[in-house]
This record gives sequence, structure tokens and C-alpha cells, in this order.
Amino acid sequence: MKKVKITQVKSGIDYRRSQKDTLHSLGLGKMHRTVVHNATPQIMGMIKKVRHLVEYEEFEEE
Repeated sequence: MKKVKITQVKSGIDYRRSQKDTLHSLGLGKMHRTVVHNATPQIMGMIKKVRHLVEYEEFEEE
């Protein structure tokens, strides 16, 4: 299954509450924190919503 590694690279301060909530839903909230999730359509949609605050990398789990 495909996985996605997400790292927060920019602060959520001064952004809309919905974007801050999306960061927290992804398991982020502090700078340079990294999480790994399955690359489901729901997760990819959340990444798209906060793509200006995060970097992500897709990889295949063996």
C-alpha cells in the first residue's frame, strides 16, 4: 500500500482555523514534525488543503 510522509515546514499561525484544524487532524501542529499515513483520498485531500504549510513524499511500503 502507498504511504505518504508529511512534514510541517511552515507555522499555522495567521491562517484560518480550518487549516489549523487540518494540521492537527494530520497529527502535526509543531514545526518540523513528521508523520506517516496511508495515502488514502481523505489524507491526500487534507494535504492539498494545507500544501503551503507542509512537504510530503509518497512511497511504496514493502
